[in-house]
Amino acid sequence: MGIIAWIIIGLLAGAIAKALMPGRDPGGIIITMLIGIAGGLLGGWLGKVIFGVDSIDGFFDLSTWIAAVIGSMILLALYRLLAGGRRRHA
Repeated sequence: MGIIAWIIIGLLAGAIAKALMPGRDPGGIIITMLIGIAGGLLGGWLGKVIFGVDSIDGFFDLSTWIAAVIGSMILLALYRLLAGGRRRHA
């Protein structure tokens, strides 16, 4: 897959992860895209390690999208824990 496909998958997977995990998020669309791209990589790696399958095969494969969304949800939860704990002082 090319870089454009990774960006599209990342943006959509990050948005799906935010929709599946309601709550207040400290990031915008760029953070969503970065979380989605990293989530796709994490999901693909976890699929390979845990299940022994190559889960990132192509743009239109369901396994690619499932791996990206699950990885994005994991990273979004971690991001909320780390960034959500910061308070602004006036």
